[in-house]
Amino acid sequence: MRTKGLLLDIDGVLIVSWQALPGAVEAFAALRETGVPMRLITNTTSRTREGITEALQEAGFPVETEEVITVAAAAAAYVQEHHPGARCLLLNRGDLGTDLDGLTLVPLGTPPTEVDVVLVGGAGPEFTYAALNHALACLVEGAALVALHRNLVWRTSAGLELDAGAFVVGLERAAGTAAVVIGKPASAMFATGVAALGLDSASVAMVGDDLVSDVRGAMAAGLTGIQVRTGKFREAQLRDGGPAPDVVLDSFADLPRWLWGA
Repeated sequence: MRTKGLLLDIDGVLIVSWQALPGAVEAFAALRETGVPMRLITNTTSRTREGITEALQEAGFPVETEEVITVAAAAAAYVQEHHPGARCLLLNRGDLGTDLDGLTLVPLGTPPTEVDVVLVGGAGPEFTYAALNHALACLVEGAALVALHRNLVWRTSAGLELDAGAFVVGLERAAGTAAVVIGKPASAMFATGVAALGLDSASVAMVGDDLVSDVRGAMAAGLTGIQVRTGKFREAQLRDGGPAPDVVLDSFADLPRWLWGA
């Protein structure tokens, strides 16, 4: 079997609005029973590692906290390394809590000259016109722009909703700057996951619902890219002229059968 380990996206692959997708719990349990090493690698910014683990456990998945790799923790490490002591203005939906330990967060309304980094997480009601204008003012004054990810949309129980990527593009254009992006499809996130598995990239497969961020990002990093037709996936994306996924499955529930036959 060429694939010896798995990286799994969470939202749109295992769950939608924190409810398990059909067959996902059973498939996860089957993979666990066979001893396949897995890590859950997510651009989700609405919960901490502990919160994600708890929510997944409540949904029926036997997941441990150390198996979850969040983009927020990776972003905190980046800022501490490249902008030590920075005063950070955070735009995000939800509480990232301990995943941002070590960063100095300043409140909205802090004078733009006193902000060193604008940190953009997941989009939500907090992304008001006033908040975005304040972020722009900080960038114009020289603050760095760091985006946890640049996903354009995400899938909720109500359908597709705009995500942070749409606002990151606007801030980049308006301020004449370029964001440093931490999460998928950045190669660093996949490298972190592969290292956690203790394997090489060629023997790891990434399972995702986002063709660009999850699947093509993983393929560019040397992993096998597995696209599932759940979450934010739309069939027309497969005809956009970009690289085709290595594997396309109807859902995560089909993964054990593919893996055992691979």
